[in-house]
Amino acid sequence: MKIKSVIILFALSIVSMSFRIDVIDEIATAVRSGNPKNISKYFIENIEMKMIDKEQVYSKQQAEMILKDFFGKHPVKTFTVAHKSEPKNGSQYVIGQLETTNGKFRTFFLIKTTGDKTLVQQFKIENE
Repeated sequence: MKIKSVIILFALSIVSMSFRIDVIDEIATAVRSGNPKNISKYFIENIEMKMIDKEQVYSKQQAEMILKDFFGKHPVKTFTVAHKSEPKNGSQYVIGQLETTNGKFRTFFLIKTTGDKTLVQQFKIENE
């Protein structure tokens, strides 16, 4: 009975980890395409967001509009994930490099898994 429980727990942790990796990949793909709707679908309802030099807590809808404005002014050329932290206590951060037609930016997002949901808690785009 104990072996069965260990196997089930191990399988669930692998599924959870692969889901978190999928979320990171999906967010990275959305950033590469400059698609604010696909990025914001992973945002919590009130997200801490920094856009270049302005940092504030926004609703999910406001954050999507801010991203839409940013990508309208800064069309994406490339986006690469430079670093992913190891998952710890249900949280993980990702640092990326965003190159646009108007310059290079450092991106950061913090994701947190609670139950079966993995959502972005913080999202930042800063001058490089």
